[in-house]
Amino acid sequence: MALKRSLVPQSVYRRQLAARLRELRDAAGLTLTEVAEQIEINQGSLSRIETGERGTTPVLVRALLDCYGVEDPAQRADVLDLVRADKEQQKPWWRKYSTVLTATRYDGYLALEAGAVSMANYQPMLVPGLLQTEDYARAVISQMRMELTAPQVESLVKVRMERQNSRLGGEQPAKLWAILDEAVLRRTIGSAEVMRDQLRKLMETSEQPNTTVQLLPFELGAHPGLYGPFVILTFSDPTPNLVWLENPKNSVYLEAADDVDNYTEIFDQLRACALDPSETRTRIARISKELDQ
Repeated sequence: MALKRSLVPQSVYRRQLAARLRELRDAAGLTLTEVAEQIEINQGSLSRIETGERGTTPVLVRALLDCYGVEDPAQRADVLDLVRADKEQQKPWWRKYSTVLTATRYDGYLALEAGAVSMANYQPMLVPGLLQTEDYARAVISQMRMELTAPQVESLVKVRMERQNSRLGGEQPAKLWAILDEAVLRRTIGSAEVMRDQLRKLMETSEQPNTTVQLLPFELGAHPGLYGPFVILTFSDPTPNLVWLENPKNSVYLEAADDVDNYTEIFDQLRACALDPSETRTRIARISKELDQ
């Protein structure tokens, strides 16, 4: 299985730019060596730009477009917009929280999530961050990262709430399909009151047009999700999809097509096994009532 590790993964825009520049060079029938000689750039640097390992500048991209014979103003503008967007994404809203994000490479995930058009999230243990209440998030973060001070915990809670506003709200919200094991709802996080509020939020959010929530009931027994949690991030073409696997100290993402296809198949199997959204809300409501007993 191909694993690619990076503290801050390439931005979505950089990956799109890299693919576009490769396409234009191929269409022009030029090799990396020929281009490097014509515009007097180091071949290794050009290669890293085409793989998305490094960014570039509008000046250099204009030179490349000239070399490739790209004269159409609209086409040139589209490519240059990717350069500017990549630079803007290097200054994200979560940078002010970098001291508490870097330890788990969470900032890398946020960079990816910010550009995704949809997310498929399977969670066997916890409510996904995009669906958590503040109190639930605070209880989870403080217990899972006991080395953090109270102010650091609050910073991460703010990050989680801002993620929700950024990705599930606004004029163009991303789509979220979340599949939860029933254990997520049965495990009391914080207190019974915290869980009641959390279950209420799950039911309310699941009725939004861009959010789907399904539950894997206990009676199902073993299922393909027992290997652990994962998130599949889907991007606009031509950017390839990827899978994010979170670990305490060294989270990774998988971008090989075989890996993404494998997790997509697992997610599809889980969707087929799970209660449908309406049945899920009924089950959540039942579990919530049990907390009152």
